[in-house]
Amino acid sequence: MAIDPFAQTAPNFDDPLGVLRACHRRIERQLATLRRLRKHLPAHHADNDARSAAAAILRYFDSAARNHHADEELSLFPRLAAAWPPEGGKLAATLASEHIELDRRWFRLRPLLAAIVGRGNAYLPVKEVEDFCAAYEAHIGREEAQVLPRARAVLDAATLATIGAEMAERRDL
Repeated sequence: MAIDPFAQTAPNFDDPLGVLRACHRRIERQLATLRRLRKHLPAHHADNDARSAAAAILRYFDSAARNHHADEELSLFPRLAAAWPPEGGKLAATLASEHIELDRRWFRLRPLLAAIVGRGNAYLPVKEVEDFCAAYEAHIGREEAQVLPRARAVLDAATLATIGAEMAERRDL
């Protein structure tokens, strides 16, 4: 098997901002899967592909996405707020409130996905799926346009190392 010399490797916790950006890409892939699943269900119901996709989405948003929000709320946002007053604090508060809204939207979709996994009702409302996806995409856009570049500019190497260590600890690494 040939090795692709141009393949991108996933960032590690030595680059916590890179890890957050990579997580955004994984969230976007899960959102794309959710949209495809919604379109798949009317014709195929809770078939093996649907159940597999729903299970993967559930696993991701129940674990990795929750860790991602904790990484931001507990490790990144407070340090950004301290290093960039008052704008950092305002931005952190706005994004943390968006996390609450994203969680609220997730907990409306979650039982529907669980039903698909359990071979039950195979239905995902278009509006619920699109609202969830659009809210997440807008949130990621704000973080990548405002938070990550500013964090890279105002947080020193020692602070970033601490953030990375906390992120790894959150995952028992």
